[in-house]
Amino acid sequence: MVRLELSLALVCATRSLAYIQYSTVTGYFLQDDNSTNATFFDYTATNFGLINQSYPTDPKKAAPLTQWQRFALVVSSLNANAPKNVDYKVLFAGRHGEGWHNAAESYYGTPAWNCDWSLLDGNKTAIWSDAHLTQKGIDQALKANAFWKSRIQSEKIPTPESYYTSPLYRCLATANLTFSGLPLPAKHPFIPTVKNKLREGISEHTCDRRSNKTYIQNSFPTYRIERGFTEYDELWTGVTAETSSAQDLRSKELLDDIFSHDCSTYLSFTAHSGEIASLLRVLGHRAFSLSTGAVIPVLIKAETIDPAAATSTISAASWTPSPHCTVPPVTSVSGGANGGCVCPNGVAPVITSLPPFPT
Repeated sequence: MVRLELSLALVCATRSLAYIQYSTVTGYFLQDDNSTNATFFDYTATNFGLINQSYPTDPKKAAPLTQWQRFALVVSSLNANAPKNVDYKVLFAGRHGEGWHNAAESYYGTPAWNCDWSLLDGNKTAIWSDAHLTQKGIDQALKANAFWKSRIQSEKIPTPESYYTSPLYRCLATANLTFSGLPLPAKHPFIPTVKNKLREGISEHTCDRRSNKTYIQNSFPTYRIERGFTEYDELWTGVTAETSSAQDLRSKELLDDIFSHDCSTYLSFTAHSGEIASLLRVLGHRAFSLSTGAVIPVLIKAETIDPAAATSTISAASWTPSPHCTVPPVTSVSGGANGGCVCPNGVAPVITSLPPFPT
C-alpha cells in the first residue's frame, strides 16, 4: 500500500512538468446534454443528473447495484485502462446558497446593483461585503446536505475524497452546512482546503472581496488554508475587474494545481456561479448556469501532454478599470461603452484610473 501511494504521488508530481489538457466526458449526466434546460434543472429530482442506463462495465448480475455504484465501476475502469498520461476525475461543483448580495441585487435591480449599490459594503439593514448567507441560503445548503445523505444511504454514491472551497464566506459556510454530519468514510473526512483561486470572478463589487486569513481561520478552525494564502486580499482593488479570459486562466491554474498534487478521483468544489461557469469553459463543458445552492457532477478527462501538442491554450489577459455611477442609475446596457452603466441626467459613469495589475 505504501509503495502504491508513493507511486501515485510520483505520477501526480510529474503532471506539473507538462501541459494538462482538460475535457468533459459526456453521455453520463443530463447537464451534459444540450437538450437539458439549466433554468428548470433540479439536481435533487434527477439523482444529480446521472442518466439511468446500462454500461459495458456492468456485472452480469447488476440488479443489486445502484446507478451510482455502476457509474463508479465505469470511472474505475476508465482509470484502470487509461494511458499513464490520462486521468479521470469526478468533480461535484456546488454553488453557494443565496447570500445577502444576491438578495440585494434582486431588491434593487441589476442596473442599480451593478453600477452603484454593489460598490458599497451594505445598506442600513444588510451587509453584503464578503456576503454571508441569508436564511434562504442556509436552507438551500441544508437541502443539499439532506440530499447527499439520501444518496449515500440509498444510492451508495461515492462521496468526495477531497474538498475544496472558495475563501469567500458564503462558500465557506455553504460547504460546512452541506457536508457536516454526513456518514462519510473515516479515511475521507470533511476537511476542506481553502483555495484563493476558487473565488468568484473579481470585480469592483465588495461581495468579491474576501475577509482576512485570521478571520477565516477563526470562523472555520477545522478548515485547511492553502500554503501562500496572504493575510489580506491582494487581488481585489475596488476599481478593476477581472476579464473572462483572465478568470479562465486562473481557473486553469487552479485545476492544474489540484490535478498535479491530488490523486483523488472524487472531488468537491464549493464555489460561485461565475467561477463554476469559468471552470466549465476550461473543462470544455457546455454552458450550464447553476441556481444558488445547486450542485452538478462533471466527469473530467485530464491528459498530460507536451505543451507544443496542446489544441487549446489560455493566455494571460489584462484587467480593466470598472466604471460606475455616483448615484443609482436609471438603467444599464449590456456590453455598453461605459461598462453598461447609464447614469441619471446624462452624466457619464466614473472610470477610476487603473492601478497596478494584481499578480
